[in-house]
Amino acid sequence: MSKLRVHNLKIKPKYFKYVLLGVKKFEVRRNDHDFKVNDLMVLEEYDGKRCTGKYINTEITYVLDDPEYCKEGYVILGFKIRLDRGVVL
Repeated sequence: MSKLRVHNLKIKPKYFKYVLLGVKKFEVRRNDHDFKVNDLMVLEEYDGKRCTGKYINTEITYVLDDPEYCKEGYVILGFKIRLDRGVVL
């Protein structure tokens, strides 16, 4: 059985809001974490100076790593909100 991988990532307030509303269901990120399907992402609201203490847990459902669509070194991550894993607003 593989170990659950968790990635803590900062996210700007305007994008955090859209994640909470269920409108934003993807992230474009530098692939410096070796993201995989089923990994958890903890999206932490970051105001440019500090984390605000608000966060939401998500699960990666898709990883697009195709040079035809992604800048080199970047991925597009599809995800779903995991309220059962916790949220602080």
